[in-house]
Amino acid sequence: MVIQKEKKSCGQVVEEWKEFVWNPRTHQFMGRTGTSWAFILLFYLIFYGFLTAMFSLTMWVMLQTVSDHTPKYQDRLATPGLMIRPKTENLDVIVNVSDTESWDQHVQKLNKFLEPYNDSIQAQKNDVCRPGRYYEQPDNGVLNYPKRACQFNRTQLGDCSGIGDPTHYGYSTGQPCVFIKMNRVINFYAGANQSMNVTCAGKKPHHHRNKGKLIPEDGRDEDAENLGHFVMFPANGNIDLMYFPYYGKKFHVNYTQPLVAVKFLNVTPNVEVNVECRINAANIATDDERDKFAGRVAFKLRINKT
Repeated sequence: MVIQKEKKSCGQVVEEWKEFVWNPRTHQFMGRTGTSWAFILLFYLIFYGFLTAMFSLTMWVMLQTVSDHTPKYQDRLATPGLMIRPKTENLDVIVNVSDTESWDQHVQKLNKFLEPYNDSIQAQKNDVCRPGRYYEQPDNGVLNYPKRACQFNRTQLGDCSGIGDPTHYGYSTGQPCVFIKMNRVINFYAGANQSMNVTCAGKKPHHHRNKGKLIPEDGRDEDAENLGHFVMFPANGNIDLMYFPYYGKKFHVNYTQPLVAVKFLNVTPNVEVNVECRINAANIATDDERDKFAGRVAFKLRINKT
């Protein structure tokens, strides 16, 4: 025999809910007395207080092992990469000589980028260093802060300095300047105490097919031919040892990276040219196929003329 439960009215349900929330006979709130609620709140207060204290202690201990100035691990930056300025999307430097707007954006970026290199600013903030040797500034047990930096004057960039230059870094005449800089790596002694320089060349050789294989045609380099002649500042693309090591942003407050400017003199117009620049240094590998920017940078250059 099935016993049917008595269906409760809406009023009875409301009264039962009110009694659950607060029972005046037993003085229970949500089914618990005040003492029971007090014990529960005390338990969770102690429990979460303990977790907070343990987390805070763990973080404090970890922070004691971390320097404010030098990253603890920097294995991803074992080999510095190269980058170009002006900074463009996809590293494409495209100039339409007759269209001022096409190259004025590059000029504005370079003006802003090179402003800290003005000779007056460098003389005010940085030191005249002895070339050919590292500018080491050890702490010797006492925090040596801030570190001094060596001057890299804008005038060292010669025809690419942009100082009093009516050609606007050569962009208005189809002879643009592209600046190469090495990414900063803290405490890295670039060059291993030997001279180093940047070299640039056309990247893609001209090939013909022989039995399905691509073979260079008489060693000729299509991009090298289209790239034409260029000059580098400082001479030979040299980067001096005195700009190393770099001690980090907080230590080396006024540090300015050494630059190499490449002025392309007679690029074949209306042709896209692939250019690759590399740093030649004893302790910087440039042949790692897994990292296309390790010690090198590739970009496209196109000078449009009508």
